[in-house]
Parts: sequence; structure tokens; C-alpha cells
Amino acid sequence: MKLGDWIGLLCLILACVILWQFRQILLLLFTAVVLAIALNSLVRWIQQITSQRQIKLTRGKAVLIALTIVLIGATLFISLVLPPFINQFQKLIPKVIEGLSLLVTWMTDWLRDPPPWFPDVNLEPPKFSELSQQIGSLSQNLLENVLAFFSNSMAVLLQVLLILIFTVMFLANPPAYRNLLLLLFPSFYRRRADMILARCEVDLLGWMQGICFNSLFVAGLCAFGLSLLDVQYVLTHALLAGVFNFVPNIGPFASAVFPVSVALLDSPVKGVSVIVLYVIVQNLESYWFSPMIMHKQVSLLPAATLAAQLFFTTFLGFLGLVLALPLAVIAKVWIEEAYIKDVLDHWNSGPAFLVEAEGIKGSALLEEIVPQEALSPSSDESSSDESKSSESLEDGC
Repeated sequence: MKLGDWIGLLCLILACVILWQFRQILLLLFTAVVLAIALNSLVRWIQQITSQRQIKLTRGKAVLIALTIVLIGATLFISLVLPPFINQFQKLIPKVIEGLSLLVTWMTDWLRDPPPWFPDVNLEPPKFSELSQQIGSLSQNLLENVLAFFSNSMAVLLQVLLILIFTVMFLANPPAYRNLLLLLFPSFYRRRADMILARCEVDLLGWMQGICFNSLFVAGLCAFGLSLLDVQYVLTHALLAGVFNFVPNIGPFASAVFPVSVALLDSPVKGVSVIVLYVIVQNLESYWFSPMIMHKQVSLLPAATLAAQLFFTTFLGFLGLVLALPLAVIAKVWIEEAYIKDVLDHWNSGPAFLVEAEGIKGSALLEEIVPQEALSPSSDESSSDESKSSESLEDGC
């Protein structure tokens, strides 16, 4: 490597270190970009509707109308849905703790006096003193986290306000910020980078629309099923199921803890029925509704989704868990377009020994499939071909 290459590599490493130090700010900016993309689709829809009716509407007015619609929707949600949700959630927490305590008691009694069909295994139930110490330490940690949350509530409020400000700024003039981002790429690759950014926007919109429909589907089915099972606090359970559905793999399991704990207070059969209900809902959402609604969404394998969640949560914290899927969508698009299509697909030449090995392997495979006799014409066929060619020449003469 030349001196210029070493300097470029050193600058790249230094830039990565600086970006890592400001990763939380970059996550806030990415959140604002995702929200701006969602609102920008609403702005385009408003402009499309007004243009069809031959009404001239500037982008500034369309942005103002879109923000007004979102503000009215948020106000209606906060005034109509949030108060009963908070009321039910405050009553739900003691019920959940009581239901989990009852489950521990049932398991302890079952281990002490197992049924005849259960194998003879020396399982000792936990002592009450040890269990109380663990619950006490868990409660203390939970209380400390709650206090830390309220002590950092001002910082959280400032972060939310910062996200909203950046969202409005990005929404006001998206092409200016997009062109600014394209300046970071080499001049020969800017057109291609612009195409990749356009596909990122399309895939993010597909993901957001699909996940919103999926969450509404899950919340509606859970509300209907819990109403049939006569479980308390249906509204709270349904909203939690819809919100937790935004976090796949982990969210559905976490949302089922609340209704199962409440149902166990009535009877174990009702608790098992709630578990069966949530399993059916998740299977319907995963294997029927999601493929039907999200056919334009970027496809992510379940293992890749879980790996992305673990990776971003480990390195970026709770906000990384929330933004794991959008980050995975962006990473998938850039890997497919910039690395696979632009680099690997055009990598025609390789090391000499690999090219020679591939040539030998190909010739050996060809000899196995097609015999050598079939490749070389026989003497009779060659003589007949020669006689035919001589006859055609004579006829031509």
C-alpha cells in the first residue's frame, strides 16, 4: 500500500471512532429520518389528491396540512384512549404481581406432590426465604430503574423534542438534506447512491405500512378473543399487544405476560386458554396476514431479525432494540446494492490458482456428463460430410 492509502485508511478509522462516540445523536437523527419519511408519504398523498382536483398547493402548505392531521389524530388518541388505558394499567400491575405469585405457589405445590405420571426426579422447590430475597432484590432494582427514569425524564423529554424538531426540518426540504448526504460519496458513485437511497425510502415505507396494519390486526384479534374469554382490562391488553408487535420475537412474548397473569387469578384453564389465543393470533399474523399485506415489504429472515435485534441492542441499548428493524432494512438494502451488485457481481477475475482450478473442475465435469466420443465426430460421419460437401460443390459448378 502507498502512503496515500495508509492515510486514507487512518482517516476512515478515525471517522468511525468519532461516529461511535456520537452514536446516540446519530440514532436520534435516524429516528427523525424515519418519521420524516412516513410524514413525507402523507405530504405526497395530499399533493396528489389536490393535483387531481386541479388545486395548486405548495409543499409548505401540504406539510402544514399533514402536521395538522397528525396533531388532531394524536390529540384524539390522548383524550379518548389514553385515560382509560392509564386507569386500567394502574389496576393491572397489582393483578399481574398477584397472578405471578399464585403461579409460583401452584408450581411449588405441584413439585411437592407431583402426579403419578410425572417421572421421579429430585426437584426441590425454592425456599420461601430465598424466593423473598430474590423478589426483594428484583423490586429494589425495579424501583431504582423507575427512579432513574423519572430523574432522567427531562433528558428524555429533550430528546423527544429534538427528534420532533429534526423531523420537521427534514420534512420541510428533503432534497436539500439528501443532496448534502450524497456529497459524502465519490463523484462517480453519487448517482448510484441516490438510487440506493430511493430504494431505502421505498423499503422503509413498506415496512412501516406493513407493521402498522399487522399491529392493528393483532390488537383487534386479541381484543375479540379476550372479550370472549371474559378477561379483565381488554383495552389495555389489546393496546399492549399492538404496541409490542412493533418489536418482533420479543414483543409478542412480553405482551402475553399481562393477560395470562390476570387470567390465572380466575382459573388455570383460563390462563392456558389465553396462551392458546395468543399463539393462534401470532401464527395467523405471521403465516397468513403478514404475507398477504406486506408483499411489498423487504423480506427479512427470522434468524436475521433476531440477530439484528441482539446486535443493535448490545451496542446501541434500548433505542437500538426499538430501531433494530429499520436499521436492518437499511443495512440489507446497502449490502445487496452496494456490495453484492456493485462489487461482487462485477468481480470477474480472481487469483490465478482459483481460475485454473475452476477450469480443470469444469472440464472434468463436462467429460463426465458428455462422453468424449460424442464430442469428436466419427470417421464415417466425417467422410460422409466430406462427400456431401464435394457433391454440393459439383452441383454448384
